[in-house]
Amino acid sequence: MLSLLIASALAFTEADANIAYRAADGLVSNHTPRDAGTLRGRAAANYILDTASSVGADAKLDSFVAQSPLGSRYFTNVTAEWVVNPTSKWVVVISHYDTKHGVPCPGANDGASTSGLLVGLSNALTDWRDPRCNVMLLWLDAEECVHAYLEGDGFQGSKHAAASLKASGRNVAAVICVDMLGDRDLRIGIPRNSTPELSKAALNAATSTGNADKIYLMEELVKDDHMPFLDVGFRAIDLIDFYYGSAPGLNDYWHTDEDTIDKISERSLLVSGQIVCEMINILSR
Repeated sequence: MLSLLIASALAFTEADANIAYRAADGLVSNHTPRDAGTLRGRAAANYILDTASSVGADAKLDSFVAQSPLGSRYFTNVTAEWVVNPTSKWVVVISHYDTKHGVPCPGANDGASTSGLLVGLSNALTDWRDPRCNVMLLWLDAEECVHAYLEGDGFQGSKHAAASLKASGRNVAAVICVDMLGDRDLRIGIPRNSTPELSKAALNAATSTGNADKIYLMEELVKDDHMPFLDVGFRAIDLIDFYYGSAPGLNDYWHTDEDTIDKISERSLLVSGQIVCEMINILSR
């Protein structure tokens, strides 16, 4: 009987990486642009809903109204949960899917890559059950600001999700934000404004999966969707490849029409997925 309660480790496979890449490709091909609070953004949310559902996720839309520099707008998050024991701890993995307002940006790496990664995680989670840990995936709207990251400009999706999660009273062990992790020249940074215990877990996960050379601790602070979760008291970490460009150290593809699907790779999504899955394994113990 005891053996039935021992869950196998969560793994992210090449098949999951292929699913992730194809989901990202579809988001770019069919939903560019997908700026927040627009019909194009809502269509992208429906695409994510359908794509995640097709690999076994019980995905749902979470639409809400919030203020923006463009006035009151409807925004849409997508959620999926894998629940074994509702009283057990939760690990929440988040990605934004929107593109920069007013910029002709396909957002292949910035938004699509990690949205696809969450679809690949959905497939990996389909047959995984660990009674010690529940998992929630969140595809978030409105990460991008219109003008500057000030009150009411950017992070509407993560602020809504963080407030809802806090109100639910769930025992959240970690919020893992993934962003821009499809870059062919993958180098995952952990910003200084991440919870130290989770930074350690990410480094250990990278070592355990043979990807220690793909991750490092950043000196910089990064404004990203993990911040609203930190603000309401959750432990949170950002995993982000912030240098995405035509030469080492540059970021000249970011928020431009050069952020195209040829700049990302299944291999990078595989490495990123392996690290996230191993973090879930570590946090579930």
